[in-house]
Amino acid sequence: MQKIPLKKAAPGMILARDVYRNDSPAGMPACGSGIVLTDVLISRFEQINVQALYVEGYPLKEPGAATYEEVAAILDRRFEKVLSDPLGAKLNQIYKEYFKRAMGEESGDEAK
Repeated sequence: MQKIPLKKAAPGMILARDVYRNDSPAGMPACGSGIVLTDVLISRFEQINVQALYVEGYPLKEPGAATYEEVAAILDRRFEKVLSDPLGAKLNQIYKEYFKRAMGEESGDEAK
């Protein structure tokens, strides 16, 4: 999940959290999570003064942001003391798979 300014929102992105009028969680949401953004919806958010959205994944690559390979290397270093334990190794694998999906690094070879 990534918080992005409304100005950088694009059709096809998926909301990860509910959107509220004026970015205030008081009252009913203006739009629910899981909705795919369209140009019309983005325009409506502008009209109700929404400044930022939480979208699924990491669609905007920020300057200096870590790549998946860097994140995987960090995880390996953090788990190095428990990688010989099957449960520690499995937990490391679960985290890597999570970050791979979240960072949009999925490839077609994940049928393990």
